[in-house]
Amino acid sequence: MSRVGKNPVPLPQGVSVDLAGGLATVKGKLGSLKLPISSHVEVKVEGDKVWVKPITETKQARMSWGATRANLKNMVEGVSKGFTKVLEINGTGYRAAVQGKNLQLNLGYSHDVSYPIPEGITVKCDKPTSISITGFDKQTVGQVAAEIRSYRAPEPYKGKGIKYSTETILRKEGKKK
Repeated sequence: MSRVGKNPVPLPQGVSVDLAGGLATVKGKLGSLKLPISSHVEVKVEGDKVWVKPITETKQARMSWGATRANLKNMVEGVSKGFTKVLEINGTGYRAAVQGKNLQLNLGYSHDVSYPIPEGITVKCDKPTSISITGFDKQTVGQVAAEIRSYRAPEPYKGKGIKYSTETILRKEGKKK
């Protein structure tokens, strides 16, 4: 039984949900997102709440119930507030800068890494060692952050590389003489 799916998704002021043709469209001040609704669940908008209920008691219906409710909640939160991921760069000479629609990264390679910023995503570099990724689609924000981090993942000996601001790197001691 889904514990997540039982709760309704509250709609803040200025956010609307339209259900038509097996598609839920969430509109807010930051943008619009669409979610295909599974045939195993039923979605209803009542006042300022969105309810998700399974149609049958099959395993697939129970899985879709919680997932659909969580996706709707993330979409509502995204179009009203937005999502932000912050990356930190550690290492001598490692830095980042936004140039037009690209993120330029100096990560100790013989060449600079240029990452094209996708539509709907805002990237800021307040400091050369800090990257802030903002957008209204949680999945896209997380994917962009993961792709940038993958260019130089943090290593366990000195902690050099790109890491999430909330991440802690387990450090190793290194060789002894």
